[in-house]
Amino acid sequence: MAVTSFNNKVAAITGAGSGMGRALAEALAGRNCHVAISDIDGVALMETYQRVKSNTSVTVSSHELDVSDRQQVEQFAADVVVKHGKVNMIFNNAGVSVTDTAEHMPYEDFEWMMNINFWGVVYGSKSILPYFHDVDEAHIINTSSIFGVIAVPSQSAYNASKFAVRGYTYAMRQELLDTNIGVSCVQPGGVKTNIVKSSRYVVTDNTVPTKEEFISQFEEFANLTSEQAVEQILRGVLANKAQILVGRDAKTAALVERIAPTGYQKILSRILPGVTDDKPA
Repeated sequence: MAVTSFNNKVAAITGAGSGMGRALAEALAGRNCHVAISDIDGVALMETYQRVKSNTSVTVSSHELDVSDRQQVEQFAADVVVKHGKVNMIFNNAGVSVTDTAEHMPYEDFEWMMNINFWGVVYGSKSILPYFHDVDEAHIINTSSIFGVIAVPSQSAYNASKFAVRGYTYAMRQELLDTNIGVSCVQPGGVKTNIVKSSRYVVTDNTVPTKEEFISQFEEFANLTSEQAVEQILRGVLANKAQILVGRDAKTAALVERIAPTGYQKILSRILPGVTDDKPA
């Protein structure tokens, strides 16, 4: 069956150097869940490691990891089991963003983001699945976005990566319905993380905001802290939800998309100011 509690489980987390990944590590450790944290940024990862270790007695392992590298992800999965003896969950949380028009965006930027946002999820899921057959309770939690439900200007590549994660995750859930493995797709709205600060942001003309203005606008728009978002995510995991919408804006956007699947942009621009104005979720 899917995970019914976090007590004495082992969770692997990607993108744990900051944001929701760090908050997941701290929240899970606080629930007596052992954690294997990973990130490409070794300095940020060590900060998370020290924060978790100083506040808990659970086993914490730290792994520098580039999720776009399949061999590294496969080795990460194997190392987690060696270190912890088992693994019950993987939070495929690592992600990046690129803000640019579909016409102007270089292929290199598109490929960079797809390799992390989509292929990183695929590698994480496939690498961990064989080990899940050795435990009674297991769960795959893949982070998409509300921008995997609605599409907005300047986010074509980000939309593509997050729509892909959603489709992949839902199909996998159907395949694993009769097994011990739960599968959930996390779709956050505006959450105060570092994804915009670390994004690739291209200014094509003088009418669009600078990156600094863009970050400021996003911070104003984002209505949840990472810690608040994580509480919603963990509740959704324990309920074995297929879709975990995080935040009131995400729930509103998803509802409007269902009502008006081709006309939601005009509606959302009225009831959620800024949601269609170049703000990645």
